Order: sequence, then C-alpha cells, then structure tokens
Amino acid sequence: MKRLKFIIYTRAFIWLAYYIVRVYSATFRLTVVNEAPWKALLLKEKRPVILCTWHQQFFAAIRHFKTYAPLNPGLMISQSRDGDLISGVANRTGWHTPRGSSSRGGKAAMAAMLDHIKTHGFGAHILDGPQGPMGIIKPGIVKMVMETGAVVVPFYTRADKAWFFNSWDRFMLPRPFSRVTLEYGDPIALETMASSDEYPGPEPDRFEAIRARLEKKMGPKLYR
Repeated sequence: MKRLKFIIYTRAFIWLAYYIVRVYSATFRLTVVNEAPWKALLLKEKRPVILCTWHQQFFAAIRHFKTYAPLNPGLMISQSRDGDLISGVANRTGWHTPRGSSSRGGKAAMAAMLDHIKTHGFGAHILDGPQGPMGIIKPGIVKMVMETGAVVVPFYTRADKAWFFNSWDRFMLPRPFSRVTLEYGDPIALETMASSDEYPGPEPDRFEAIRARLEKKMGPKLYR
C-alpha cells in the first residue's frame, strides 16, 4: 500500500494522470454558455475576475480551462497529498497554484493568491473545498474579493449522464461521450451584495453577510 501511494504521487504518475484527464474529457460533447461577459470585464475593462464553483463540479471544466492558460490564471490548492496530484495536473494545464488550506499553510497560500490576483487579475476558487462541508462557502473567497476588488463569476457543470461518488461532496464524474454543459453565471460584484452603507458597523458583520448571500445565490445549482 505504501509503495502504491508513492507511485501515485510521483512526477511520472502526475503526467499520466494529466493525459488521462485530457483524453477522458475529450470524449465530452461540451457546450459553453455565457463566457463572453466575464471575458469582456477581464480583457477590456481590466477588472479582476475570480471564477468560482463547487468542489462537486470542477472536473468537467478542466479541459476547457486549459484555454485560459495565456491569461495567467491562479488557483489555490490544499497542501495535502491529493493536492499534490491536483496541483500537478493544474500546472500542466497552465494554471499557477499557490498551496494551502484553512488547516495547513493557509496564510501563506492566501497571501500568494492575493498577490497573483493583484498582478494578473485572474483566478479561480473552489468554494467548499477541499474537505467541505458540502455547499458551505468558506471565507477565503470573501477575503480575496474585498482585498482585490475582483468580481465573482459562478460557474456550474452538468451532464446528461454522470456518476456521483459516495464522497462528502457527491463528486460528479460525467460519463464518456455524455453531453456536458459549462455555464457561467452573471458576474457578481460583492460590494453590491453587502455595501459598507448597508453594514456600517463592525467589518465581520459585512464579511459574513457577503459570504451568506453568495452561498444562498449559488446553493440551488448544487446536486444533492
């Protein structure tokens, strides 16, 4: 078992995993919806953008997200062994990956992610990862937005045929050759969801209001 775990996290295995994901995802009959609005914000108006989704749904977007490599995207990934594998695949897809989570290395990773967004203006975030609970937005995204001025762009994936794992997030894996839709929601400026005028008191009140309202807005798109 120890030898198997060692093999899984080697550089050669990560390369293999990357190509397996690429080949598997190439079987999807992919439709992308509402991509133009946030791209216009990022490229024409130079507004920082953070794409956000649930841990359950990110797999189906991996292949298409390689097309964003020229935009210098960033994605914060946990400092776990599974994170090593995911980070390795993401790096080969052209994404920069500050490492850390709420339980390990989080402060340094958040600082690196903030620096990345301020420098390049583009990133993504898994709202309830890496360990859940499912559908509960952690505060990291609010901190990113409040300190960078980025807009949040929700995205969701769905498939006409998929497997759902017996995991904390009910992870969704589209079946080969299924019809997959990657749909972007309208950009959300979080300051309009809980402005300083609406919450003139302690900053934590506004922080939690933003987090809760974003969670409520995105919750219906989660497969339970």
